[in-house]
Amino acid sequence: MAAHLPTTPKSLIVCADDFAANASVSLGIAQLAQRRRISATSVMVLSPRWPQDAALLQGLRAQIDVGLHLDWTSEFAVQAGHGLSLHNAMRRAWMRGFDPKQAQMVIQHQLDLFEAQWQAPPDYVDGHQHVQQFAGIRQALVQVLTQRYGNLPAQPYLRISRAPAGSADLKTRVIAWMGANALKKIATNNRLTSTSVLSGIYNFSGTGADYARHMKRWLQQTPAGGIIMCHPAQAIEAGDEIGMARRQEYNYLSSSEFADALQQAQVVITRGVSSRIQG
Repeated sequence: MAAHLPTTPKSLIVCADDFAANASVSLGIAQLAQRRRISATSVMVLSPRWPQDAALLQGLRAQIDVGLHLDWTSEFAVQAGHGLSLHNAMRRAWMRGFDPKQAQMVIQHQLDLFEAQWQAPPDYVDGHQHVQQFAGIRQALVQVLTQRYGNLPAQPYLRISRAPAGSADLKTRVIAWMGANALKKIATNNRLTSTSVLSGIYNFSGTGADYARHMKRWLQQTPAGGIIMCHPAQAIEAGDEIGMARRQEYNYLSSSEFADALQQAQVVITRGVSSRIQG
């Protein structure tokens, strides 16, 4: 009887979005990072909490990637003067695209806010509600990153919001249609590293058991080098539209059930350094 050869573990990035959105989000993300249940977090630098919450991540520099969650559609972006609703942002992207010169100014400002607290460039850039892929913004983003960090030995990598092959549903298809392939092509042409696929997209409804089933499927379907995004928070805060989902995600990600799911799927949570990113 032939012996079974050991299977090589699959490396995935588990990224917690919306750091600094509120106190419970920042605390929950920091705790999950300390427990090595996530390997990246994306920062909303327009939030007034970012300057103080940055301290929660300082001791975690060696074990997680910290990136810019580029923002056009949150209440923080509206207060900053350039924000608009997701519906209107998608409409603008489809109809005529964002003005690249104005977009460059917004991107530079958010990178400045990131670096002012972190004292280093972001490890990567993605987008709140996937705006990094929108027409006008994606071109501006690649140009800014190339000009700003082109001489660095390790440039920020880009998230491509595209579901794994064979696992797309209506929501993931719409997100990809907003420019996943176009951003990938522009990034490649400008020698910027980008991730292969993104899992973790759902409608923020259902029970904790539903989320556990989602995660087990994402762990199986996401290819090596891909990202599974999440939106955890330690507690539900007033005014947070997805507060219940955030709390359920935190409970699951901090549980032994998640640890067991990782082992069963033979997944190792890793940072997104360029040498590990595929596709």
